[in-house]
Amino acid sequence: MAVSPDDIEIELFLRALQQRHGYDFSQYAPASLKRRIVQLSHSQGMRTISGLIERVLYEPGFMSVVLEGLSVPVSEMFRDPQVFRALRDHVLPVLASYSQVNIWLAGCAHGQEVYSLAILLEEAGLYDRCQLYATDFNDAALWQAQEAIYPAREAQLWSRNYAAAGGAHSLADYYSARYELIKLDERLRRNVIFANHNLVTDDVFCEAHLVLCRNVLIYFGDTLQDRALNLFRDSLRRGGFLCLGIRESIDFAPSARDFSAVDAKLRIYQLGNKS
Repeated sequence: MAVSPDDIEIELFLRALQQRHGYDFSQYAPASLKRRIVQLSHSQGMRTISGLIERVLYEPGFMSVVLEGLSVPVSEMFRDPQVFRALRDHVLPVLASYSQVNIWLAGCAHGQEVYSLAILLEEAGLYDRCQLYATDFNDAALWQAQEAIYPAREAQLWSRNYAAAGGAHSLADYYSARYELIKLDERLRRNVIFANHNLVTDDVFCEAHLVLCRNVLIYFGDTLQDRALNLFRDSLRRGGFLCLGIRESIDFAPSARDFSAVDAKLRIYQLGNKS
C-alpha cells in the first residue's frame, strides 16, 4: 500500500527533531502524534508539514514552539478526585512513617497536580518533611507551573474536585484572586523543585517514595510505555507507590510483576521487593 505524503513528511520531521535536537517522538502513539503535528503546522500557517522541517533545522528558537505543540499540558486541580481521596486515605498514612519523603511528579505539565498533592500533604501534616520533584520536557509548561497563576474560571470546578477529594477546608484558602486570575499561595511551592526531564531519553531522576505520572503514558506507544514504567520502578524505593492516570495500566507491561495493586481501578500500585 502506498504511503501518504503526510506520513512521509511526518517521518522526516521526527527524524529532524531527533538528529538536530535530540528529541525522540518515534515511540509516541501514532494517531495522537500525527494529529498534533498537523495542528502545529496549521497553527504556523503552513500548507504542509515540510515547512516545519526547515524551521526545526535552521531556527533554534523554534523548538520551544514545537515542544509546546507536541506536548499535552492539559490538567486540572484534583483531577479525578477519587484518586486524590485514595492517596489521602491509603498512601499518605504509609508515607507518614518516614522522616523524609521524596515524591516525583513526572510530566507535571502546568503544575495543577503538583499543587493538588501539596495541599493533600499540607492537610495531612506531612508537607514539611516532603521534597517534591516536578518534571516535564516542556520548558514553557514548567515556567507556567512555577508561576502558579491560572484562569479564575477554573476555580469553581477545582473547588468541587477538592471537596470530592476530601478537602479539609475551602480551596479558596490556598489562592488569591485578582482580575480574571488566581495565584496559588507561595507556601505550596516551598518544597517543590521544578526540573526538565524527558521520559523518552533521560535516566532515573531520584529515589522516590511516590511517583505520580498521570495521563502521560496514554500518548506513548508500547515500547515507550515500558521504558517509562521501568524508570518509575527503578526510581522507587521498596514499598514505594506508583500512581498513573485512570485510563492507563501496568497490566501488560513486563514490570507489572514487581507491583501489587493498592487500588487497581484507580491505578495506584505499590512496589514489592526489588530483585
